[in-house]
Amino acid sequence: MDSGVDFTVIGEIEDVETFAVGRGIRELRRLRRKYGPGRWRKRKGVATVRLPDGFIARAELHWYEATGIGRRELKIKHYIE
Repeated sequence: MDSGVDFTVIGEIEDVETFAVGRGIRELRRLRRKYGPGRWRKRKGVATVRLPDGFIARAELHWYEATGIGRRELKIKHYIE
């Protein structure tokens, strides 16, 4: 993970939304250089995560995704009560 926080997603990511596509993504140039060309999207969703210390919580996750490349750079944006 590039976010500096290691975690494991438990189960499915729910309520998935795309909130930026193509040129709407500030990091597009870096993503293409690092992972290759594709139709990049910035997405968010809610999932249950397990942290390295064993703590389990619900969290909003953000990540980048492209067809044929998959999810990259998952990060926890905030925890949900």
